[in-house]
Amino acid sequence: MSTDRLALMSALRRYGERRPDEPDADRCVAWLERGERPFERESLEGHFTGSAWLVSRDGTRVLLMLHAKLGRWLQPGGHADGDPDLAAVALREAEEETGLRGLAVRREIFDVDAHRIPARGHEPEHWHYDVRYVVVAGADEAFAANAESLSLAWVPIADLAHDESVEPSLRRMADKWLTAGHLPATA
Repeated sequence: MSTDRLALMSALRRYGERRPDEPDADRCVAWLERGERPFERESLEGHFTGSAWLVSRDGTRVLLMLHAKLGRWLQPGGHADGDPDLAAVALREAEEETGLRGLAVRREIFDVDAHRIPARGHEPEHWHYDVRYVVVAGADEAFAANAESLSLAWVPIADLAHDESVEPSLRRMADKWLTAGHLPATA
């Protein structure tokens, strides 16, 4: 097993020890152990993705995107495309999907979510093993959507934590952020 895979496995295990109530860390470790090409989207059973909990500089808001393909408000993120450094993937995807520059990534895993992606077109149903990192905005918070989103919006984290209409994993991350007292959000 490569050094990068071992480092991710160790980070996922540490996360799982801190969050024993969240079984997805164990699912990610199991996939990392058995997946032949776990970072390649061509691995049709499933693959790793990296996402950004992209917070404003003052730590009170998070930037969400209305995903063009899924029609849901989600955090920026995407396929690893062979890169086992999922913190770097989260940072890259945040920059690509929001147009923001001057972002800083915190390399400790913030959240983990394993979820099924429904079949679409010629792509079968498969798993995304999504590892999420805090990414902090720089001084300029003016965003620019790309083709992957229908819209972008800064949302107060306190509001998101109690909004039953959003994805449960977004509420979970908002609750984690608020509970840990992550204000302000210096990198």
